[in-house]
Amino acid sequence: MLFIDEAIICVRSGHGGDGCVSFRREKYVPKGGPDGGDGGDGGSVYLLVDPQLSTLVDLTGKHHWTAQNGLPGMGDNRSGAAGRDEIVRVPPGTLVYDRDNGILLKDLVEPNSKLCVARGGRGGRGNARFASPTHQTPREFEKGEPAQERWIRLELKLIADVGVVGLPNAGKSTLLSRVSRARPKIADYPFTTLVPNLGIVSLSGFRQFVMADVPGLIEGAHEGVGLGDKFLRHIERTRIILHLIDLFPPAGTPTPAEAYRIIRGELEKYSPTLAAKPELIVANKLDLSPDKEPPELAELREALGGAEVLGISGVSGRGIEAVTNRLWELIDAARKAE
Repeated sequence: MLFIDEAIICVRSGHGGDGCVSFRREKYVPKGGPDGGDGGDGGSVYLLVDPQLSTLVDLTGKHHWTAQNGLPGMGDNRSGAAGRDEIVRVPPGTLVYDRDNGILLKDLVEPNSKLCVARGGRGGRGNARFASPTHQTPREFEKGEPAQERWIRLELKLIADVGVVGLPNAGKSTLLSRVSRARPKIADYPFTTLVPNLGIVSLSGFRQFVMADVPGLIEGAHEGVGLGDKFLRHIERTRIILHLIDLFPPAGTPTPAEAYRIIRGELEKYSPTLAAKPELIVANKLDLSPDKEPPELAELREALGGAEVLGISGVSGRGIEAVTNRLWELIDAARKAE
């Protein structure tokens, strides 16, 4: 499935039906009174949060969403039928903006929640509503209220507990495939991951959390270098950042400590709030060393000022259980703090 995280659509509600001017016409009833019914209300356009969706791809082929108009009133005090509402399904984490003024209308997070983005016009009153003892043959009626039309911009920010960041080829996709049932593309060249991927990590004791892997960053990403930082929005909602580092980088590439500082710099330039989130540093590719505790791991901890650094092998699975359990501890603490 294509991953689409932005869309612009036009929404238009239905206009209200006009009220009816009518009088009873019955045999042997010389003075039939007014019996014009009310017009039906126009349908509204709603955004509905569908937890089964994870992308805005369904909106790329349809840019106009229109609700039905209300029908006019009829004689014999019959009201017009109300117009059918139009439902636009979006994934959790969708931000809704008014395109023309840039105002954020709503952050749709809760599953199955709804937001009315175009209110249907109210149906007009028929002439029966204007009858009174002193005005028994009214010919007044109301027209239905007009429809509402607007352009809205939708922006998706994935909802996850853990966001995985790192340089290209650090092994982020391999790690995600190891700890969840997600099957992101894995290859031995940079920028294999072109779109964010989500996976559900299940631990013992009915513990679960969601992990998001975003495309690799490089120095200058905040200025559009490489794939840029456009996908960092998808980890802005995360509670924990997992910073994955290649412990044995190829010659000519940044050292593990340099790789850490590059990504930290890009996070800080993108969003100080994002950079301030709790972080777990994980060194990958222990399988490339014959040592149980490679000296490079101790060197990285020392270079980072004694920070907590856990070692894993995404290929063999070594150390992954310790990492997922540590992530759960950090997530649990973050949830309690919230």
